[in-house]
Amino acid sequence: MLTKGLRIGDNGHLFIEDCDAVELAKEYGTPLYVMNETLICENCKRYKKFFSENFSKASFPCYASKALSCLEIYRIMKEEGMGVDVVSGGELYTALNAGFPAEKIFFHGNNKTEQELRMAIKYGVGRVIVDNLTELEVLNEIAQEMNSNVNIGFRIKPGIDAHTHDYIRTGQIDSKFGFALENGEAKEAVRLALECSNLTLCQVHCHIGSQIFDTQPFADAVKVMLTFIAEVKNEFGYSIKEFNLGGGLGAKYTEADAPLEIEEYLAPVAKAFYEACQELCIEEPSFHIEPGRSIVGEAGTTLYTIGNVKEIKDVRTYVSVDGGMCDNIRYALYKAEYTVLNASKNEGTVLKKVTVAGKCCESGDLLKENADLTDPKRGDILAVLTTGAYNYSMASNYNRILRPAIVMVKNGRSRVVVQRESYTDLLNNDI
Repeated sequence: MLTKGLRIGDNGHLFIEDCDAVELAKEYGTPLYVMNETLICENCKRYKKFFSENFSKASFPCYASKALSCLEIYRIMKEEGMGVDVVSGGELYTALNAGFPAEKIFFHGNNKTEQELRMAIKYGVGRVIVDNLTELEVLNEIAQEMNSNVNIGFRIKPGIDAHTHDYIRTGQIDSKFGFALENGEAKEAVRLALECSNLTLCQVHCHIGSQIFDTQPFADAVKVMLTFIAEVKNEFGYSIKEFNLGGGLGAKYTEADAPLEIEEYLAPVAKAFYEACQELCIEEPSFHIEPGRSIVGEAGTTLYTIGNVKEIKDVRTYVSVDGGMCDNIRYALYKAEYTVLNASKNEGTVLKKVTVAGKCCESGDLLKENADLTDPKRGDILAVLTTGAYNYSMASNYNRILRPAIVMVKNGRSRVVVQRESYTDLLNNDI
């Protein structure tokens, strides 16, 4: 399975946006995150085009920073006219240093620190998405102290089953995120927010989960959330002007995955949005979503160098690479499936049911089990596809292993956007 922007060249090598993966590995070293800039920009343009044709001028999509956060990604999002959401002071700091406009930043998080809230107010982020009553109270106090008025949103749990892995379901009542509808706490939050002298409630937000392939959960969430907006209007006489559906659209990791195209996802969502507004007799709020994986996921490929090939007779064959859970922990966390291939050769004897293992000192440090690999040999370049989301973001220095570089490729040319760590970098904060 080859995802968008990948092809096999006449020399049998994998090409990423017309760049030879073997040559990239030779030039920049491995492990190496390779990001297809052309595909990232195309995905943003598709989101923006649909919004411009179907929603109000105040509506815009926001890139979900947690998928991949670095200076260059924010520069690209700024150039493409996207908003962004951030979930930490570090993501906010990176976005601001990339020159991203603060007014198009939504600041999320279930436990923002006082320092982070002050930072958000100081730089004038567009919306602080409040997660709980404690945060609401603290934020109002800080805003009073700083003589500011802060535009806020509420994260709401709509109670929708997203049909995805338990670890990435977030819309149910038993979630650490947001206010529940079932027990009345969401309406109580609205009541208290309207009493806060330095806060203005602008938005309601929900996020039902990640890696979702079905439009129905999104349409259901739209109806639930707009019903809540209507109830707030009827009970409090207050109009909430913005609705944020969050993210969650899936990406293709293996042949078994059937993710929706961006337009296939948005069309039924827009239909549900307008039908619900008419049915509930409410003014159409501005509309926002927060895609991450669907923008950068398939745009990413990680390259490794194969080291030892260890056959355990009648058991399995391990193919070990020079990275692992330190640069891609998703398999260790929840058995996330990937497509792997030998980027150095497309023909030869195919070794069946291979286990691709990392170099960390953990038995669970695996990248793929039961893989079919073409004639894997020491020194070959192994490619893991669809690693643009939640790989670099979740990377660590476990075992004091260096985090990889990120290279952007576009029109057959490549450039480094995040340098590979050095051993000196490892000691920067040691005393």
